[in-house]
Amino acid sequence: MSQRKESYRVALQRGQDVAAPRPTKVTTLQSRYLRVTVEVDPDLRGDLTRWVVWPVSSAVGVGTAVLRTLAATVGRASRPGG
Repeated sequence: MSQRKESYRVALQRGQDVAAPRPTKVTTLQSRYLRVTVEVDPDLRGDLTRWVVWPVSSAVGVGTAVLRTLAATVGRASRPGG
């Protein structure tokens, strides 16, 4: 049990030594009744891009397939004698 505690302590200390604080962009929004301070991580753009690329590309692919199918169906139905 003490070996587990010791390895946990070592891991925590190693994490503190390696991890340097990341710079943030601070923006303050003020109105008459409300003041909000927002801190934005500069790496947020990269994180959002990584998280959003797959769902957006999937939605675009599905939308394209639906529109092609719809266009083909409407094209067939609008032909005379079809």
